[in-house]
Order: sequence, then structure tokens, then C-alpha cells
Amino acid sequence: MKRNRPSGNVTFDNHERVVIVTGGSMGIGAAISHAFVQSNAHVYIADVKPPTEEHQSGVTYLHCDTASQSDCKAVVDKVIADHGAVDILVNNAAIQPPESYQPIDRVSSEIWQRMIDVNLCGYMRMAAEALPFMKRQRSGVIINLASGQAHRTAREVGVYGPIKSANVMQARQWGIEYARDGIRVASVSPGAINTPMIQASLAEQGGAAALGNRHPIGRIGEAHEVASAVLWLTSDAASFVTATDLEVDGGLGALGAFADPYPMPN
Repeated sequence: MKRNRPSGNVTFDNHERVVIVTGGSMGIGAAISHAFVQSNAHVYIADVKPPTEEHQSGVTYLHCDTASQSDCKAVVDKVIADHGAVDILVNNAAIQPPESYQPIDRVSSEIWQRMIDVNLCGYMRMAAEALPFMKRQRSGVIINLASGQAHRTAREVGVYGPIKSANVMQARQWGIEYARDGIRVASVSPGAINTPMIQASLAEQGGAAALGNRHPIGRIGEAHEVASAVLWLTSDAASFVTATDLEVDGGLGALGAFADPYPMPN
């Protein structure tokens, strides 16, 4: 649908703010890292793989497997050594191996344990390392990347979806726990976003047109749209927002599964 009226635009200034983005080397994490770089923040990418050349500019890469307590501690220690502060933590590193797309009685314990270690415990490890410094500063923001699957489910996502739901509750609990320390915590639940993870499973989901058509807006989202939500939540424009979740899902969460599907475009 072509817009024929002006649109509003927002810019953010994160000059001198120090940001850690886990899983920031690709997909949504890379878009978030890039958005913070564009807003003049000091950005650290904590990931098991370094960013591509396209996403290397303006960031500092630190190797980190969030399943490792020592890796998480080393990342925060390095950031504090460099800047003496950590203003924003974006918990984004997560995995969804193809082997996990099965009913839970067919998912190996090695697979689901690894997903718990990264997708759930990794968020807690990173937060636990950053929070003492945020408390000392009397300021800080933590964002947990959750998922539309945190709020509704489908077949064969019996591990990923429940963990994403836990990520939402982590943000709620931490937001309550640390509110009087000047720290805000929230989660973001994207719908289907155009990332390598989604592209890898498009055929199984009926193709891009069919997947986009499940969203009332009529398309899948772009990673920069999630990044924009994160930048808003971590800014003073959202200073009264904490312990809640923001669904960036093109209306997917509001559409009942029993609803008539949208007509497919010709």
C-alpha cells in the first residue's frame, strides 16, 4: 500500500552511552548494533562469531558464548575496564536448531539443554553481571529479545516458545526488582522478521508471501523495525516504561487463529 501523506521520523542521540548487544553479529542483533552505532553509542557485540564486514564498523567485538559464565563475566569486565560503565544491555543471543522443530518427546536432551543454557540462562548470566554496575550508577536499561512465540504457540516449537515466554517474565521480574535502583527492564517480542533464521525456514512456512499474509500488516517485518523499538525503549522517551513487553509483530498477536485469513494478493 503506497503512502501518500508525510510520515513522522524520530532520531536518537546515544552519545557516550555504552551498549552491549549479545548475538549482535547477524540478524536482529546486527540491526540493533548498527542502530546504536548510528546514534553515537559505544557498542560492544558479544557473540560466538564476529560480525561480517558489513557490520564491523563502529563496534567492538568480544567473543562470548552466553552459556558460559566466565565468557559473560569477561565481556562485562572488559566493558567496565574500557568505560567504567554499562548503560544498556540487549539480551538477544538465542538459538533455534532445526532439530528442535519437533514434539518434545523427539527432541534430544542435549538440544533442549543447550537452548536453555543460551536462550534462558544466558540472559540471566549477562544481566547478573551487568546489574551490579548499573546499580552503582543508579541507571541502566536491559532489553530482552523475546518472540511472538512467547505469547502464542504452534506445533513443534515446544522448547523455543516456552523459553521465550520465560524471557518476557524475566524482564517483568527484573523490572520490578530493580525499579528503585534507577534501572528499567523490558522485553520486545517480534513477529516474523526478515533475517537469515527466517529465510532458512521460509519454504517450511509456505514461502514469504504466505508467511507475510499471516500478519495483518501483510508482510514480514524488517530487522531495523525491531531495532527502532529497542532504541525507543532504551531512551528517555520511554522513561516511564518498565517491566512490560512490546510486541513488534505487524498485528500478529491480535489476530485470532480462528479468524478468516486475508485474501492472498493476485
